[in-house]
Amino acid sequence: MSNAIRMYRTGGPEVLTWEAYDPGPPGPGEARIVHEAVGLNFIDVYQRSGLYPLPSLPAIPGLEGAGRVEAVGEGVTEVAVGDRVAYAGVPPGAYAEVRCIPAHRLVKLPEHVSCRDGAALMLQGMTARYLLKGCYPVTAGTTLLVHAAAGGVGSLLCPWANSLGARVIGTVGSREKADIAAANGCHHPILYNDEDFAQRVRDLTGGRGVDVVYDSVGAATFMKSLDCLRPMGTMVSFGQSSGPMEPINVAILAQKGSLFLTRPSLMHYTARREDLLAHAADLFAAVAAGAVKSRITREYPLREAATAHADLEGRRTTGSAILLP
Repeated sequence: MSNAIRMYRTGGPEVLTWEAYDPGPPGPGEARIVHEAVGLNFIDVYQRSGLYPLPSLPAIPGLEGAGRVEAVGEGVTEVAVGDRVAYAGVPPGAYAEVRCIPAHRLVKLPEHVSCRDGAALMLQGMTARYLLKGCYPVTAGTTLLVHAAAGGVGSLLCPWANSLGARVIGTVGSREKADIAAANGCHHPILYNDEDFAQRVRDLTGGRGVDVVYDSVGAATFMKSLDCLRPMGTMVSFGQSSGPMEPINVAILAQKGSLFLTRPSLMHYTARREDLLAHAADLFAAVAAGAVKSRITREYPLREAATAHADLEGRRTTGSAILLP
């Protein structure tokens, strides 16, 4: 019998319980995979707390993992038994030693990407991909602002944007994180506790503002992020680690320079299999080229997921963290 983290109610990390779990054989169109690593992401916290409701309870949270295919159900053509695979996105259920998942959500890992790196890269890496190529076309000469520049997505977004020729400005919460961000390709780390980041961005850009802001922090940064943009600039709000934003009057976008605002989701950008494969291919190519590197800084036993969640919410992690079955 295998095991999994299951939750029977929403709440704090204490609702995550370790118990026996048998996913059963794969159904039609499904593959059964044995996880070698599971990704840890802030969206897992949102699911656990109820901010992003799971389809039903009890439930196994988690949206990212990597391992080997153990069995396939009727009609599966995307993968075969023995394939090394990874995934990121719905349906939830990653916090398990073994799980069944629709085979069309799986991507085969190339030889140069390990299962541990796959579990650390897929969700955050494909998020970085749609941010740079979907929400706003970042190219040489683009100036951008990345909040949480030393975090999971930020640690991938900064070097990838740098490799495209962009000028990267980032916000961080400590000198240690500023050093991490700088090492990862952030040209101008800003310590948001020490200075007004909006004013600093204006100073760095000669008053013009940046072309695009990538904001995963939410309530604490949203309004000032708008002040960082040039006229017709793009605000990408893709997370809310500090809490949800208050409703806004859309007229403020006109007042601040005819701004564009988007609230994207990886699930929408990769809903079609051809889009999923395109995102994964671009990510793996960036890894092969050295533009993106797996930055696993913490590893936790899967059974200690509650501790991992507490560290993530307490901002005690940088880069990527993974859970090991």
